[in-house]
Amino acid sequence: MTTPHWIFGDQLGPHFLTPAGDDGPGRGAPVVMIEARSVFRRRRFHRAKAHLVLSAMRHRAAELGGRVTYVRAETYREGLRRAVGGAPVTVCHPTSYAALRLVRSLPRVRVLPARGFLVAREEFAGWAEERGGRLLHEDFYRWVRREHDLLMEGDHPAGGRFDHDHANREPPPGGARRLDVPGPYRPREDDIDAEVRDDLDRWEREDGVCFVGRDGPRRFPATRREALSALRRFVRHRLASFGPYEDAVLAGDPVMSHSLLSSSLNLGLLHPAECVEGAERAWRQGAIPVNSAEGFVRQVAGWREYVWQLYWHFGEDYRHVNALGHTEELPEYFAGLDADAVTARCLATVLAQVRDTGWTHHIPRLMVLGSHALQRGWDPVAVTDWFHRCFVDGYDWVMLPNVVGMSQYADGGRMTTKPYTSGGAYLHRMSDLCGGCAYRPTERTGPRACPYTAGYWAFLHRHRRLLSGNARMRRAVQGLDRLGDLDEVLRQERRRAGEVP
Repeated sequence: MTTPHWIFGDQLGPHFLTPAGDDGPGRGAPVVMIEARSVFRRRRFHRAKAHLVLSAMRHRAAELGGRVTYVRAETYREGLRRAVGGAPVTVCHPTSYAALRLVRSLPRVRVLPARGFLVAREEFAGWAEERGGRLLHEDFYRWVRREHDLLMEGDHPAGGRFDHDHANREPPPGGARRLDVPGPYRPREDDIDAEVRDDLDRWEREDGVCFVGRDGPRRFPATRREALSALRRFVRHRLASFGPYEDAVLAGDPVMSHSLLSSSLNLGLLHPAECVEGAERAWRQGAIPVNSAEGFVRQVAGWREYVWQLYWHFGEDYRHVNALGHTEELPEYFAGLDADAVTARCLATVLAQVRDTGWTHHIPRLMVLGSHALQRGWDPVAVTDWFHRCFVDGYDWVMLPNVVGMSQYADGGRMTTKPYTSGGAYLHRMSDLCGGCAYRPTERTGPRACPYTAGYWAFLHRHRRLLSGNARMRRAVQGLDRLGDLDEVLRQERRRAGEVP
């Protein structure tokens, strides 16, 4: 009899059940799925995230029909025992250290290679060894492009260059409140969604499970069919305008031309190959400009693959690195997504987006949420956990390198070459978030002093010794000496340290 195959809630696409000899489940193997309530009991997840994950799992179980044994249990151990007793099972390599420890601790569970990525871990290890420890994203991205023949014309990159950032960093169109682009795919809820929502209500009411954020109509795909529809709509109607404005922010248009496919990729509903191949095909057909195709390919085949590989390459101790010595606790307004308590328009707007949807795109994540946490000196472990819990596309492998390495610079430059933080001038240039704000991006002191502008200089001063040795930060650090009001800025920021901005 074929050995049953166990799939986790982020392994929901057909490619996790494709037979592949000793590296895959058996053909037609029975499937085991376990819904473990302890996952939600231990931590305070965003309600929309909990709804999406459970909806996606239950939809997948409905698709598999009699092939699946679906168990709702308190823990994974209990669920597996109820599903198969002591019989052997296979499982594709999980996406977190905790899940990997679990499956390796269970008797008669055989772990198969990871799926859902373009680059095998063994291939990355070989590349990393050749690089001698110099693991820059740009080098990795070019290697992936060449190895997978993505956006290449023979030996040369499409459009004559690998990097089209020069065309992909436009501020939002002047005076525009929204981009003139068709909206993203929106799924329709069904009886399974209603059942999940009823269960979450009961858990909160009777079982002591707590969530954060709001759970409105589901905004993200929960099935393979929905995910493919979302991909097609993005490529056909939205990708052309994605490139130029991928780093821009509009308060009234949080989605802009972004794909909203990250949650589908991270649930395993889509494979990255079909996403990047779809973008390349649209470019070759003349439907989209090369810079937009490249910007999307960079996100999926470049950054996503890079983060996945670094998660495993750096090891589990990476989550505890803290080169800047930041230890402040997350304040309740941030932890609880209390956007209404915040005066700074940029932070209030983005917190509200996270509260209402469990999502915002990469620039608000990095330059509003992450930058604020970095300037305030919050504990990077707590910041990582917050991003993991509060975003519908957040998983341990996603958020650990993104937050610890890039956003919070807690590894001291092992992953990125500089801290990603700025004063209010950057946000003013790349967004409309400063308009109507009580603060002014050009002011460092006084009642209208921008928390980001003053916070930026206070951050540079606090870490002056470390950052002065960074070639990309040296000029910014030297700028401290030109501030005639630096002492006043520092006194002010010490007073405001415990205040809501």
